[in-house]
Amino acid sequence: MANNFDVLNRYLFEDLHARGELVQLDQSFKQIIQNHQYPDAVTSLLGELLAATCLLTATLKFEGEISVQLQGDGPVQYMVINGNHLQQMRGIANVTGNVSGNSLTELLGKANMVITISPKNGERYQGVVALEGETLAQCLEHYFMSSEQLDTKIWLFSDTKKMQSGGSLLQVVPDSDDKEQQLADFDHIAQLTNTIKADEVFELAANELLYRLYHEQRVMMFDPQPVSFVCGCSEDKCLTAIANIGREGIEQHLAEQGEIAITCDFCKTQYIFDNNKLQPLLNPN
Repeated sequence: MANNFDVLNRYLFEDLHARGELVQLDQSFKQIIQNHQYPDAVTSLLGELLAATCLLTATLKFEGEISVQLQGDGPVQYMVINGNHLQQMRGIANVTGNVSGNSLTELLGKANMVITISPKNGERYQGVVALEGETLAQCLEHYFMSSEQLDTKIWLFSDTKKMQSGGSLLQVVPDSDDKEQQLADFDHIAQLTNTIKADEVFELAANELLYRLYHEQRVMMFDPQPVSFVCGCSEDKCLTAIANIGREGIEQHLAEQGEIAITCDFCKTQYIFDNNKLQPLLNPN
């Protein structure tokens, strides 16, 4: 299973005006949640958000970073997946209240989705859309229609027992002047994709799943792209953060606590800095 999962596949329908993506996640999802004790409903939504961010990243022709964040006034105040064009992902949820339901409204209350794209070359872009759909997939479809004016269908899946997630994305390809034919092709493929089942996403290899869905179509698959969990925290980054409190603040903290401890919010790795480790900041010369 490990060879089939944690991979994103992109494909093009050769005779139709449509393109698609399929992502199947296993270890990358497990590593994101392994040190957190989220309620099942939160874990499930975080799995959907991870799959959605992978799919969204693959639609962008850029090198850089992406952040997809859900912000609300419910028991889950925010949830975020950060990633990049290499499909290196990390994520976290902030649960401050009692989780008693599993719908978007019950989890997030009145909420927005904030998508931030930071290319290596070019200007930073941020899009905000209200979470007014019943599902995260519907909210993302609304985002594409409002921001890109591009017909898009999204299917998201998450299983808290198997600790797997995945999803599929379908978009119209506006490569001709025949808008009516483009939409007809898109609707046809969307109807086929609507038959996709969660068990297929979690158990079948991509080639087998796509054959089940589109065996009557000519599908050209691109090279698969691996998806991985990469936290990005390090001792050096912690030292940079500690330096911001200044020498006086560092000395005061050491006098009171004997050390400075920093725990990464994403992976929960703890970094301990005693007087010796902090000497480069206390005596830079």
